[in-house]
Amino acid sequence: MTARKARLSSSARALAESFAALRAELQIPAEYPADAVAEAERVISSGVAVDGSDEARADFEDIPFLTIDPEGSRDLDQAMHLERDGVGYVVHYAIADLAAFVAPGGALDAATRERGQTLYAPDGSTGLHPEQIAGDAASLLPERRRRAYVWRFALGSDGRVADTRLVRAWVRSRRRWTYAEVQAELDAGTAPDGLRLLAEIGALRIELEAERGGASLRMPEEEIVEVRGQFELRARATLPTEDFNAQISLMTGMAA
Repeated sequence: MTARKARLSSSARALAESFAALRAELQIPAEYPADAVAEAERVISSGVAVDGSDEARADFEDIPFLTIDPEGSRDLDQAMHLERDGVGYVVHYAIADLAAFVAPGGALDAATRERGQTLYAPDGSTGLHPEQIAGDAASLLPERRRRAYVWRFALGSDGRVADTRLVRAWVRSRRRWTYAEVQAELDAGTAPDGLRLLAEIGALRIELEAERGGASLRMPEEEIVEVRGQFELRARATLPTEDFNAQISLMTGMAA
């Protein structure tokens, strides 16, 4: 091992130990309990929603949804499809249906409630749900039949919501995009219609946010990078695509 590799290995070890100590101090759960994982695997293998919702679930598999997430993400919990409708727009927004996998009162429910949310750290994340669910069975991965709550928004030409509907449905995403890929397509003028509409609708929603007195803090994303055997904290400016995507999510949250 070279001296540089030895320094890097020592620094990486120290960094990993510090993150582990922080998680312990904050009492963040480590691995998922074995009984909760076993329950998740039983639900997945059964192929049936725990709440019986599949019987009345609509079929939206013909809608060509797409997902936009950071590079390497597998827990794809949101997908969208945008189209013009006269002078306005129609937005379909699908959210992974986790309720179909978590039976109230069970071991999985208890473990999920203890965690409350997915917690992110530079060296990894502590998931709200087991990876078997979040990163696979419930994830809106491309060309997979998945359960979702699907919002349908009818928007006016100014981006205001004129009508909202919500159903539980089967969906099938067609493509997984990263923020960088979407931004590159938009900048080059080669983006498909759905992505161009994301920028168009996102810009309109940003204007409406300012009109109602809202504000989005464009905080830079912090990253830990290795430089000459040491680790540094660097800030990355967010892309416009991330703001547009956030506006669609915010619109859905406001409707909810």
